[in-house]
Order: sequence, then C-alpha cells, then structure tokens
Amino acid sequence: MTDTPDLDRLHRLLGADDVGWLVDRVRRRMEQGRPLTGTVTLGAASAAQRRAVELLLGRRAGKGASLSVSLEEVDRVLRTSGVAPGGLGEAVVSLRGPVRDLAAESLAAETAWRDALAPFDDLVAARPELRGWRSWLQATGLIRRLAPAPDEARTMLGALTRIVARLPAPGLPIGRLAAETCGDAHALDEGRPLATLALSAARALAGLPYPIDGGADSRRATWAAVGVHLDELSSVVLCVGLPGDDHSATGRVLAAAAGEPCVLTLRQLRRHDTPLLPHVREGAGRPGDGTIRVCENPVVVAAAADELGPSCPPLVCVGGRPSAAVWRLLELLAAGGARFAYHGDYDWGGMAIASALHERIGFVPWRFDAAHYETAASAAPPSPTTAPLTGRPRPTPWDPPLREAMARHALRIEEELVLPTLLADLRSAAEG
Repeated sequence: MTDTPDLDRLHRLLGADDVGWLVDRVRRRMEQGRPLTGTVTLGAASAAQRRAVELLLGRRAGKGASLSVSLEEVDRVLRTSGVAPGGLGEAVVSLRGPVRDLAAESLAAETAWRDALAPFDDLVAARPELRGWRSWLQATGLIRRLAPAPDEARTMLGALTRIVARLPAPGLPIGRLAAETCGDAHALDEGRPLATLALSAARALAGLPYPIDGGADSRRATWAAVGVHLDELSSVVLCVGLPGDDHSATGRVLAAAAGEPCVLTLRQLRRHDTPLLPHVREGAGRPGDGTIRVCENPVVVAAAADELGPSCPPLVCVGGRPSAAVWRLLELLAAGGARFAYHGDYDWGGMAIASALHERIGFVPWRFDAAHYETAASAAPPSPTTAPLTGRPRPTPWDPPLREAMARHALRIEEELVLPTLLADLRSAAEG
C-alpha cells in the first residue's frame, strides 16, 4: 500500500457524476473549515446515486427516498482500502484541486476594507457633522455596492476624502472641484459612482436627508448648498427693486428692470467685480436705508412687483436652498454696505435655510421670530399652508424662542399665509 492516492480507483469511487453531490458537500465543509464528521443526506436520491454509494461503502445503502452517508465511514473506507491513505479530505483535493480557505479569505478581505476605509474614517472623525452620514453609509452598504473590491474602494474613497475636505467651497465650479481633487474634470459627472457618494456627502454637510431624491434640480440645489455650482447659467437668483446704474452690465440689467422681477445668472454676477450698492445714489430717486429684504419664495417677489411696481423696495428671493448665484448677489450687496432682513417658511427646512443665511451674511428677522409665529399659528385656518410640522427641529440662533414655539404648536406656516402682512411692510418702506 502506498502513501499516495490510487487515482484510478478514486475516480471510479468518487469521480462519477452519481456521487458528485457527496464530493460537493465535503468540499463545501472543507472551505468553511468545518470537520468532516457526521452524516450528509441527499433527499430523493436516484437508483444510480444509491448504487454509487453502495459501491463506495461496499454495503447496502438502506431504503427510503433519502440517502444518508456517514462521513467517518467514507473516510475509514478510503484509508483502509488504500484508495486515499490520507482520508476523505485528501481524496477531495486529489479529485477537485486545492480547497479555498474561506475564513482566511474573509479575514484578508475585511483587513483590506479596513485599510481602504481608514483615511476616509479619519476625515469623518474630524468632522462631527458627518458621523450620522457615515453610519448611514455603513447601514446601507452603499460604498460596497458602488465599489465592490477594496482596491477599487480605496481609490474612490481617497478621491471622496479630498472632495469632502474642500467643502463647503463657496463659488467653486464643480468641474474645477473635480479636476483639483481627482485629476479629472468629469469625475463628478452625474451617474458616476464617486459622484453619487460625493452628492450624498454634500447633502450631509447641508443638513439634508442623506438619500438622493433624484432629478437635476435636486442635484443642483444640493451642490449649491455647499457653494458648488454646476454651471454659470443654470444657477440664478430672482430679485426686484434692486437699484441699478450705468457703470456695469449687471447694473444696467437691474436699472432696465424698472420694478419688474429680474433674474440674474451666476455668470453675470461673477463678472461683476465691484460691490453692489444697496440704495439708489443721491439724486437718482428714493435713497432708501440700505436694507435688503430677503424672502424664501418667488410668490412674494411676484406679488410685490404686481402691487408696488417701480416703487418696490429691494427684495431678493433665495428660492429654497440658496444657489451659488444667490450667495454671490448677497455677498456683492453686503460688500456695498447692505443690511439684510429675512423672512421664510415656518418649517424646519426653512429654519435650516435661515440658519445658513444668518451664519454667512447675518440678518435681522423680518416678522420671522417667535412672536410673529405665535400670531400666525393662532390665526391660521386649516389649509395646505398650515400643515403639521414634520422633520428634525433646527436651531434658530437669530431668535432662540422661535424653535420652542414651533415645537409647541407643530404647525408649518408658509409665506403665502402671511403675504398680506409682508406686502404691507414693503408698501410702508416704499412710502417711508
């Protein structure tokens, strides 16, 4: 008897298709690091499969539809017969080749994933506002779905880490952000895996829900919330009543509007390299006091233009999350000495918008405090503009009691509901 398997006899006993199920079961156990002990059972065994086991064991294989085989018995037969002196495990390797060590492979893969994630996790640890997003990524498995292999993920996460480290980045074109962080101006084009992750990171930084709700407008607004613009023409800002002049292209556009709502593009505003004066120069009409009123919704601008026309005081609409064009206009006005008064929707999303404005440009509330919310909530009839307040409460640093009042009443009040009062304020300012 030799110490090596007798391959001819081994193939006759375990190499046939009718006993292949047994070899498959054994090999699976070996890959999983499980002992080759106990019994394996084949349900609804055919007559040929039963005869193959009888040939292997040298005895009847029992009766019934199922076929059970003791792995210890197979091992003993192979050893004592000299077919496979090393036993059942040696026989399977001789027939099918080396067996994978799935446990070792899994450990190596997890080690590779930890190494790939380490720089990214270091960044998240330094940015507390991203920790909830990181947990969401872990729970959804988004990273592994977008980059199934650790090496692929390492490259993608390295780029993502560089991108997130740059955000927020006021006034930065997305192509430039991609080129400077990834070496590819198209790395953040829609549909690319990196773009999907980077967009969800931008939503996290902006305080928005992490899942991406789709659509070009949503993508544009998300990037704008962290200062990044997709192009200079699609990013716009709506205004009315801003004083113009004859000294710049933007000034001439504003002057020509003459009380009509005016849409300015980011391209126009980026090419305007001097401050915008928030009031009309002496001798050119009503001087004003340098206050720019800011609202959240276009309906306020439209109503103001309809009612006040050329006498409408300066009014800027952020249109939800401020775009890059909105920020650029407000910064040009601030550089010219403007003061801002803000009103928006009384909901938690509106509070997030207002907080961003308050932090970046500062404002005094324009009927946007606890007292005016209490009045509006008490007088509000049931309507779509007074739906129940939902979402995560947000701080209101310009008037801390506002947050408490909103949490207590739990009513969402949109600007349309208080539009008559806002128009009265604008009329008073025009007459004053």
